[in-house]
Amino acid sequence: MTETAPVSYRRVMLKISGEALMGDQGYGLHPPTVQRIAQEVKSVHDLGVEICMVIGGGNIFRGLAGSAQGMERTTADYMGMLATVMNALAMQSALESIGVFTRVISAIPMDQVCEPYIRRRAVRHLEKKRVCIFAAGTGNPYFTTDTAATLRANEMACEAIFKGTKVDGVYDMDPKKHAGAKRYDRVTYDEVLQKNLGVMDASAIALARDNNLPIIVFSLDEPGGFCGILRGEGTYTRVQG
Repeated sequence: MTETAPVSYRRVMLKISGEALMGDQGYGLHPPTVQRIAQEVKSVHDLGVEICMVIGGGNIFRGLAGSAQGMERTTADYMGMLATVMNALAMQSALESIGVFTRVISAIPMDQVCEPYIRRRAVRHLEKKRVCIFAAGTGNPYFTTDTAATLRANEMACEAIFKGTKVDGVYDMDPKKHAGAKRYDRVTYDEVLQKNLGVMDASAIALARDNNLPIIVFSLDEPGGFCGILRGEGTYTRVQG
């Protein structure tokens, strides 16, 4: 870690939704938005922090929505996993275009486009200061990318999960719909589950709780927000026991 980087984490997981890559579009990828997020990742990478990423696939296909429209759930979920691979490849391209070596690691083997998930190999990539983007969820249907991010964060010995959202933390109500919504500076895993605060799905929260893995919820739309939190600045909510 560089001497100019008073950061509190050595290795972190950044979880973002597929919708974060859409920009103002209603669907798909918005390359300038992908590039902007890549710059945010680079600013943290330049501090010497080792970065894992998981990106959802909801901007391309959402398995649960497909299932609700009559598609067989397992098939729909596998389609959603493939959407996350597309997003991961887009982010890899954006990161490498600005000089950040990146590996896309898929839970579903597809050797011609990315690496299969092998834990020790992934750890070695991180040690070599490469960004690792974990794609295709857990490789299993019925599990979200939130759960995949929490699983990989534990396997990679990450010190926190950074959940990038549209708002600057966890609120008791939707702040875009309720002017009096209250933001939490800190909240426990059990409160998230009991109050249904929507940070992540219940499986992901339970897995984080069982391993005492902090979740930092912040706004991905705030320029320099990711880097700022690592420097002890900015607005966010910390989820921990």
